[in-house]
Amino acid sequence: MIADDQQEVREGLEMLLGVHGDIEVVGLAADGDEAVALTEQTSPDVVVMDIRMPGTDGIEATRRIVQECPEQGAVTTVLMLTTFDHDDALYGALRAGASGYMLKDAAPSRLPDAIRQVAAGESWIDPSVAGKVIETLRDTAPRDARGLPDLDLLSPRELEVLKLMGDAPSNTDLARQLYVSEATIKTHISRLLMKTGSSERAQLVALAYKTGLVQP
Repeated sequence: MIADDQQEVREGLEMLLGVHGDIEVVGLAADGDEAVALTEQTSPDVVVMDIRMPGTDGIEATRRIVQECPEQGAVTTVLMLTTFDHDDALYGALRAGASGYMLKDAAPSRLPDAIRQVAAGESWIDPSVAGKVIETLRDTAPRDARGLPDLDLLSPRELEVLKLMGDAPSNTDLARQLYVSEATIKTHISRLLMKTGSSERAQLVALAYKTGLVQP
């Protein structure tokens, strides 16, 4: 699904993606509220989301999609597609739960592959901003009184995944326990890494114990 307040952009992206047989556009939204509503109606694998839109912007819409839209065996991932490369937009989008961030000038050549990547549960960050992302996310992650990443940013399902990771199961085991696909598990772990400013899976396991989410 494509969400952008400019009709020519929506239609241009639809045409761009229409030539790829493995990608189907199931809806077009002109603002954040419509994006959330269409996500609830169509359960797309990926929402390509603009940031600056009238009313509910893309960051708030992303937060609502990630936290509120019901799962039906899989999650909807969000790929931000924007002209803005400043820190507030980038980190706001990733903290809200976006799985990817792309600048619009890169869309013609990279968008199809980025969509495939986030649909498979991976993250995708525009190469022009990728270098500073993990370090800054780690430095700016909200902390609790103990100096640990604040788990209030996490959705109930993300908390559940983090708790189950305490026993260090494989993605296959996690998927089996939660009755979802491995791609869905990878999406949750990708979001956990970004929201907590962690750079690897082992840090998430350690966090589960340090916060008391998992007892030794």
